[in-house]
Amino acid sequence: MQPSEIGLIAVMGAGQMGAGIAQVCAQRGYRVLLADAALERAESGKSGIVKQLARLRDKGKLTAEECELAAGRIEVSSSERACPLADLVIEAATENRELKLALFEQADALAPPHAILASNTSSISITLLAGRTKRPGQVIGMHFMNPVPVMKLVELVRGLQTSAETEATVRTLAEALQKTVIVSQDRPGFLVNRMLIPFLNEACFALQEGTGSAEDIDQGARLGLNHPLGPLELADLIGLDTVLAIARVLEHDFGDPKYRSPVLLKNLVAAGHLGRKTKRGFYAYDDQGMKLKTHP
Repeated sequence: MQPSEIGLIAVMGAGQMGAGIAQVCAQRGYRVLLADAALERAESGKSGIVKQLARLRDKGKLTAEECELAAGRIEVSSSERACPLADLVIEAATENRELKLALFEQADALAPPHAILASNTSSISITLLAGRTKRPGQVIGMHFMNPVPVMKLVELVRGLQTSAETEATVRTLAEALQKTVIVSQDRPGFLVNRMLIPFLNEACFALQEGTGSAEDIDQGARLGLNHPLGPLELADLIGLDTVLAIARVLEHDFGDPKYRSPVLLKNLVAAGHLGRKTKRGFYAYDDQGMKLKTHP
């Protein structure tokens, strides 16, 4: 398949990442079917996109016409309807191995033979996902960073079976979305999360051991390492459940205890304190996702 032949993109999963992917694709002129297991979640995902577009309009970054056109390119759908129409399916579900395997089996059964199947997974093997399909050469990792409309990077991940044509097509699409592309071979955590998750874990261990407060740990990273966000703030943004899931994949797949997760992180996830999306994690947040001064 040539890059110019991608006319319709199906996004499976209408959460924070799926909605962000749908938004950037629509803003760059692609038709998008936004699907989720529950149609209500897909509708909620599109409503969030419309609000984000309105904020960009209010800031003068988009015209009213551009907002209207982008929103009009996104249609809420079910996977059963979206996949058969798609030239590219991007899976953006929760970081759960069994769920993603099931979604890839479904997409493979429903999508037309020419369609490429991509995963936004942060850590799960693309080779494994491809092995559940009858088109392994057309399977690739397309890992967007959070928040998708803001972050410039897309990490492409080559499974053992991924064809050069598939990689070239998806690279060209990512560049058309005005993203910078890096390529990782299929290893646990790929490039970005293999570096990031141990850093987030160590910050959490430092907090757990009382080495410093959350505020001091994050301030140290911002001012001492010139990071825009501290590690605990970033973990709250990503979602503590996602951070824990990736850490567990790294520990399991590498068999190396250096990737183990702190008890504090496990307890926060068990309590349902997942970061900004639940208004509580390492910090407390208001309804707009702004950090409150009081510690949770």
